[in-house]
Formats: sequence, structure tokens, C-alpha cells
Amino acid sequence: MSRSLDALDPQIRRFIEDVCREGARLRGDGQPGWPERRLIAAQARAPWREGGPRMREVVDLRLSSAHGEFGLRILHPQAAASSPSPALVYLHGGGWCLFGLDTHDRLLREYADAMRLPVVAIDYSLAPEHPYPAALDQSVAVLDWLREHGATFGIDASRLALGGDSAGANLAVATALRLRERGELTRVRALLLNYGAWAPALSDTARQTLGTAEDMLSGAEMDEFWEAYLGAEAARVAGPFSAPLLAPLHDLPPSLLLWGDRDVLAEQNAEMVQALVAAGVTVQTRIHAGAPHSFIEAMAVSDQARDAVAHGAAWVRDHLSPSPTPGHAA
Repeated sequence: MSRSLDALDPQIRRFIEDVCREGARLRGDGQPGWPERRLIAAQARAPWREGGPRMREVVDLRLSSAHGEFGLRILHPQAAASSPSPALVYLHGGGWCLFGLDTHDRLLREYADAMRLPVVAIDYSLAPEHPYPAALDQSVAVLDWLREHGATFGIDASRLALGGDSAGANLAVATALRLRERGELTRVRALLLNYGAWAPALSDTARQTLGTAEDMLSGAEMDEFWEAYLGAEAARVAGPFSAPLLAPLHDLPPSLLLWGDRDVLAEQNAEMVQALVAAGVTVQTRIHAGAPHSFIEAMAVSDQARDAVAHGAAWVRDHLSPSPTPGHAA
């Protein structure tokens, strides 16, 4: 892994080496199935989600919908906000197959604290046990639930941002597309998109230069995630709601895309920016040098990760405020 690691930001490299080493130790010589892989991924990241800001209130809920039962976490930061207040609805990454509220707990708290606004985190059902469109259906169901019950939890459901990382960024845009289809997109004022996975196809260049077995996320792993999410013929069956790069993107709200230049998905994120701009969407980007996939998880030790969180939080807050703050234009 040395060549890939040598190209990384040294602070992020520390996180990558530790997570990979611990994951390998826990995995051993076996070939674990998805439930075991989820436990290993969570345990390998456990030390990295410790610390961070304390919340004034955290509410965990279980929602029952036509699309199954799933979890929801609402985080209110210490800083007082008017009630009901705008909120960020966030979807975690993990290739639709891994991670959850606990793996992303620190990131959620960091966003809430930096924005001084609530965060609503969706613990959607995971593939392959719950393939597409289960996670998307549940995400849309949360937006509907917030419209009915948000005020009870101090949230103004008419002023929301949608955000996510990797597969979660995919789901955030797909949810916005669903709301646009229903004529309800005005409730979503902004999209915060961290290194999204936008379509099954990866170029040979991306696979060979940034998606090898030595990298944080390989092309083969992305193929596996897409297959778990969409089935064996993922590339053929992908459509606008599963692969938003294939969708008409007009009328989406202002979008911020952040990614690292050492990510196998970097090329795809640049393509997504071009597609959004061509569709007339207001877009801001930030590319982090020496940063691989999932680099924001290194926020405990990485200046770049902390900068990405701070920038995203300020951008979201500006777009949920009555008028933008100078210095944070769309």
C-alpha cells in the first residue's frame, strides 16, 4: 500500500493506516459476510468517532413506514436556535451496505455544532438484504414524516438541506429528484454532497490510478457495492433515481460538492459538477489535495477534514438562513 499512502496528506494517512490495519486484524483470514463486515467496519472506526462536541439533546426514534422499519436520530447542538429551526437531513455513506448512525456519530455532531442547527440522520436499511429502492424510499418517507412531525422536535420542515457522503450523497440527490417529481422540492434549500457515488461506471483510468487494491476505496469494491444495491447487472439497470449522474438535474437546489483528488470517485464527481452546471444548478466545489475517499472521517487528526466539515457547515447555514452571509456565496 506504500505508493498509494505516500501520495496522501500525512494527517489523513495516519487515519487510513490505522483503520486498514485494524480492519485486517479483525477480519483475519476469513471471508466474512455482510453482517460481519459491518461489525468489523464499525469496530475499526470506533476510536476515530470519540470526542467532539456535546449535544444539548439527542433523540433516537424508530419509524415504521410502508417501506419497512428504520432508525432516525435528531441532534440538537448546545447553541440555542429559534424553534422550529431549519435542519440538515444527513445520509451516511458505506456503499449502501455498511455503516450507520454510530459510525457517523461524530461527523453528525460536528455538523450540528458548526451549523448551530439540528441534524436529522437517517439510519436507512442496508443492501443487499434491502436493495434499491429501500433506502431511497425510506429517505423520502423521512421528509414526509418531518412535514407532519418536525415541529414537535423543533424543526421547520419547510427549510431543509439534504446531505450525505458517498452512497449517502447519492441518496440525497435521489431524494431531491423524487421530491421534484412530486412538486415538493421547495422544502429543500441546499444539497451538501461529500465525495458522492453517482453511477456504476468507472473509467479505466480511475480504476488503474486511484482505485487499486492499495487505495482506500478500490474499483472492485465499488463494483461490489453497486451489485449489492442494484443486482448483478447494476450497470445495465441503473436509472436516474439509483444513479443520479444519469438523471435530468434541472431545478435542483444549490449544491456543494467536496471530494479528494486521491479518490477513485474524483473523476465521477467532476462529471457530476459538469452535469449540474449544464442543467442550470448553482454549484460550488472544493477539491482536497492528498485526500482519499472517506477522508472526512479523519476529522480527529486532519486539518483538511476539519476544514471540509467547517466549510460545508457554513455553506449549509448560509443557504438555510433568510439571506446569505457575506463571504459564503453559492
